[in-house]
Amino acid sequence: MSDWKANSTGKPRATSQRRGPRPLAELSGEVVDPILRRKAGMTTGLVAAWSGIVGDRLAQATRPEKLLWPRDRGSDTPFEPATLVVAAEPKAALRLQHQTSEVLSRVNAFFGFYAVAKIKLVQKAVAVPEIDRRPRTRPLNQGDHVRIAEMVDRIEDPKLKAALAAFAEATLSRLPAK
Repeated sequence: MSDWKANSTGKPRATSQRRGPRPLAELSGEVVDPILRRKAGMTTGLVAAWSGIVGDRLAQATRPEKLLWPRDRGSDTPFEPATLVVAAEPKAALRLQHQTSEVLSRVNAFFGFYAVAKIKLVQKAVAVPEIDRRPRTRPLNQGDHVRIAEMVDRIEDPKLKAALAAFAEATLSRLPAK
């Protein structure tokens, strides 16, 4: 019963259970890790730590795909490390190839043992194009400019008047035309 601890009411509770809300990354990791381990032979930890392993510049154009473990030849055979398959865009493949030994040592340091012996590069698109999320704007017509001038006409401070007029122009340009 070493896993149990008495709480303030004297009733036993598991020490491994956390009370209160849990971070979403922790919950999703518990769900995704077994699937990723079964399909790709690795955990979300390597994917999450990838930018720290290869650096921000390479992380934008590369990602770890899977770990290829050698076929199990029996219990009497010695341990053989895996091959890490890395997807890389053509612009980053050469740079990653030159840094292979450093990346291997960092990946093995991440795992804490000699887990990966080779890196296999697969050239494919990795970067996700960024979507422009700025709202669409429209040019203001003469009526909009007159309306804005009437709104800020009574304001005496010229800086405040200009700031409010610019704010009104930006706001009205985001609204659909009437």
